[in-house]
Amino acid sequence: MKFKPALALFLAATAAVAQVPPSIGQGPGYHDPRSPFKPLEERSDIVSWKLLSQVTAKAEKKKIVPTFPAAVQALDRKTIKVQGFMMPLEAGDKQQHFLLSSVPTTCSFCVPAGPEGLVEVRTKKAVRYTLEPVVVEGVLAVLNDDPYGLYYRVDDGNAVN
Repeated sequence: MKFKPALALFLAATAAVAQVPPSIGQGPGYHDPRSPFKPLEERSDIVSWKLLSQVTAKAEKKKIVPTFPAAVQALDRKTIKVQGFMMPLEAGDKQQHFLLSSVPTTCSFCVPAGPEGLVEVRTKKAVRYTLEPVVVEGVLAVLNDDPYGLYYRVDDGNAVN
C-alpha cells in the first residue's frame, strides 16, 4: 500500500498523541461544549464510536499493541456504516482517501482524537469535503499491527446519504 508523505506525517503525530493519556473529561469521542459543532448522535444503523473506542492498548517492545473486545473483532471484514467528520488526506475538494474522526476538527494542524477515534477510509468514488458529518459504508478492517498506528480502515467505501 502506497502512502503519501502527508499521511505518514499526520499518522505519526496521531500515534504520538495516542501514547498520552487524555485529561479528565476528555478522550475518545469527547466533545468540547465550547465547540461550534454539534457532537454526533448515536444511530442504530451505524457502528458507534462508543464501541470502536473500547479498544485498549499496551506498550510492547517499543510499539503500541491494541487489544480489541470481541464485539469489535466480530466486525472485521464485515460491511459496516460509520459516521464521522472528514479529515482530508489529498489535495482538492473531493477525496477518495481520508480519515473520519469521532469529533469535529477545529484546527487543521491538530489531531482531534487518538487512533480509537479515527478510521482511515478509501472510497470507490470521490466524496466532496464537508465540515458536516458524513456516513460511509464499506468493509471494515480491524488493524492489529498497522505501521502508522491506526486501528481501523474502511475499504471499498461509498458515501451514504
